Amino acid sequence: MIHVTRDLLTVLLERAAERDPDATSLRLSATRAGEFDDDTGLDPATPVLTHFTPSGVGGSVNAVFGVDIGIPADRGGARFVSHPDGFLGVSKTDDLAAVVLVAVPPYDDDAVAAFDRAGDGIELAALDAAPPEESLPE
Repeated sequence: MIHVTRDLLTVLLERAAERDPDATSLRLSATRAGEFDDDTGLDPATPVLTHFTPSGVGGSVNAVFGVDIGIPADRGGARFVSHPDGFLGVSKTDDLAAVVLVAVPPYDDDAVAAFDRAGDGIELAALDAAPPEESLPE
């Protein structure tokens, strides 16, 4: 089972709807359930998808040096993609990851599903919990 925060899922679906008829592809990051302030009811080691990385972050460094600094260390094992054509599955042209969330029009909770990189479906659960607040050091 794949867990995602309700807030992240809402933002991803809104973003896909705004970009339609163009496809969306975003790298997703997880936070361990034990790091949440609220009790999620999950094992503390369970990863919960909580963040996305905007397209193009770190792209210039990667192009010059071949180093992808766009993903925080130990994050980025999932991806969100939209298929404006309505195909609710993993396609050969998708940017793949260990887990792929795919959304199709009308971009609501009934139009999104999770898959592994082979295209096999995985149960998706949205959590009404917020990840721990983060800030930049002063």
